[in-house]
Amino acid sequence: MKTMTCKQLGGACDEEFHANTFEEIAKMSKDHGTEMFQKGDTAHLKAMSEMQELMKSPEVMNEWFEGKRKEFDALPEN
Repeated sequence: MKTMTCKQLGGACDEEFHANTFEEIAKMSKDHGTEMFQKGDTAHLKAMSEMQELMKSPEVMNEWFEGKRKEFDALPEN
């Protein structure tokens, strides 16, 4: 199992996510983002706006996503 924070995954806080695969941790991050969006959390809304800019270019978004996958893969097991 590995751990990444919301901030490490492009978010706005230090909440930790624990998962065995990058796909699992990405889903946890997405679910957390959805919850923060529904609460109207301004810091997370700003981070989401920045992510939306990345999404405008599929190449840039893929590079970002692969970079996060490599970061996850390089983490030690906890």
